[in-house]
Amino acid sequence: MKNIKIAVIGLGYVGLPLARLFATKFNVVGFDINDKRINELQEGNDITLEVEPEVLKSVLKTTNSNKNGLFFSSTLNDIKDCNYYVVTVPTPIDKNNRPDLTPLYKSSESVAKVLKKGDIVIYESTVYPGVTEDECVPVLEKISGLKFNKDFFAGYSPERINPGDKLHTVDKILKVTAGSTPEIGKKVNALYASVITAGTHLAPTIKVAEAAKVIENSQRDINIAFVNELAKIFNLMDIDTHAVLEAAGTKWNFLPFKPGLVGGHCIGVDPYYLAQKAQEVGYHPEIILAGRRVNDGMGQYVASEIVKLMVKNDIRIKGAKVLNLGITFKENCPDVRNTKAVDVINELKSYQTDITIYDPWANPAEVKHEYGLETVKKLPEGKFDLIILTVAHKEFSQKKWNHLLKPNGVLYDVKGVLKEKVSGRL
Repeated sequence: MKNIKIAVIGLGYVGLPLARLFATKFNVVGFDINDKRINELQEGNDITLEVEPEVLKSVLKTTNSNKNGLFFSSTLNDIKDCNYYVVTVPTPIDKNNRPDLTPLYKSSESVAKVLKKGDIVIYESTVYPGVTEDECVPVLEKISGLKFNKDFFAGYSPERINPGDKLHTVDKILKVTAGSTPEIGKKVNALYASVITAGTHLAPTIKVAEAAKVIENSQRDINIAFVNELAKIFNLMDIDTHAVLEAAGTKWNFLPFKPGLVGGHCIGVDPYYLAQKAQEVGYHPEIILAGRRVNDGMGQYVASEIVKLMVKNDIRIKGAKVLNLGITFKENCPDVRNTKAVDVINELKSYQTDITIYDPWANPAEVKHEYGLETVKKLPEGKFDLIILTVAHKEFSQKKWNHLLKPNGVLYDVKGVLKEKVSGRL
């Protein structure tokens, strides 16, 4: 494990924690094309809140020296002497729910420009089986002029980071690893095993590792879709879904999933990657796509349930004052990528309601850029016809809200976390 220098490509929610962890034992360069992000990190500030300032500064280097530690750069020249390249860029979907591999292609092009004989390129991005070797490797070969599995090699180790989770950090989550040859697989596994205290699992091939990752989130998506469908059924029967799940959960092997909005960069995206590949090989994945349809429609369903409650309470919908609590894709995290809270908000806005979006975690500029919506980080004054909790931030679940409602106002709890009386919940 001597003379290893690692470049981590992409410094978001996945790349930064990994780069910081590697830097405790290796010489690491964190590379990102976003100059603003690089400048912030070099000053020890992480706007994603995944790495604490003191933790980041403990491994920070101000120069690209040969000592162990972490140096940040947006210049390709700073990673040309690395021998391991770990790609951690996002893998989104387009407006038609088809995989968008553009970030992977572009990052592969960048790595290929500095690739040398003997180097190993490891991908962490969630993809369908075959992307690493069939899509990324040809880009590396074409631009570098090197031959795969002769001059350079590839590995795959899918990310399992849970944004905002301070308990299950990158070093405490068992890591799946794989290499393009058995020997490279052992090298990749050893690299991660040196810093991952939870251990590693060496898969026999890259395709196996890719498939393992994509089905993890597809399984969660399907299970959540099932309880979302249960919530719709039990709401029609006037039965408390959460009470039903609590009772059923007393059996030892009942899986503890809860209904809700399924967004984010993983669960709401990965099933489409698997479905795309399945269709390419001639199979139509009915359960996977059915689960996606159920979960993708939950924002509209929640909004329609709320409107029914408002009509029942004689609240005029047009012009109604609405306070929406939360817009990030999950609680206690600033990540707004693919948040389904936006689906609820846009559906209610279509009724010409007056909506105030309050989220102390979200970056207003980022929300404005991504969704064209205005948000506030401070609780507004006044009374509301409707208060809807869409994200279970600790600031929301620990507070009472009924006193902010107008007479006959509606309090709707999407997440089922409020301790006071609510008008409705999933």
